[in-house]
Amino acid sequence: MSGFDAKVLPAAYRWLGSIGTLPRMLAEGLALYGVRETAGAGNTSAILDWAREAKVAGYRADATAWCGLYLAVVARRAGWAVPDGPLWALNWGKFGVAADRPMLGDVMTFVRPGGGHVGLYVGEDAAAWHVLGGNQGNAVGFARIARGRMRAVRRPPYRLAPATVGVRRLAAAGGLSVNEA
Repeated sequence: MSGFDAKVLPAAYRWLGSIGTLPRMLAEGLALYGVRETAGAGNTSAILDWAREAKVAGYRADATAWCGLYLAVVARRAGWAVPDGPLWALNWGKFGVAADRPMLGDVMTFVRPGGGHVGLYVGEDAAAWHVLGGNQGNAVGFARIARGRMRAVRRPPYRLAPATVGVRRLAAAGGLSVNEA
């Protein structure tokens, strides 16, 4: 499992480095925190490498939405099966097992103008879900997404979930994301 340095995370999320064993997908996702797509005609080689590693055919440029690709590489590294068509964010609504409500490390899908978005639950406040995801502000990072945009919550099929899996109440700091890209 990849490690991550909590000191590089935004202050509001540094607690993730001190609560104990994280769900594997979340730990793998945090290890990629800060990877950013290349503006313009260039591509970030790490993002293109994820497509090869996750066996996602047809991904050729980081200008193409990559939230589903990010989740595909995170899921594979964590040892979980990737749903068919992982580049289509809403296909992650078929991942793992259905959950009644999100808990730390769960996969969440969202609707947005022109399609969908997918990320990992980190916490919540009264108005929003706090999500770690790829292609949030063109990088792997955190976003607050309005509760009403949620489409599905899916949980890895744990034999035994880490003790840290649970609901996390967080401060409502920062604006709401309206269209992750």
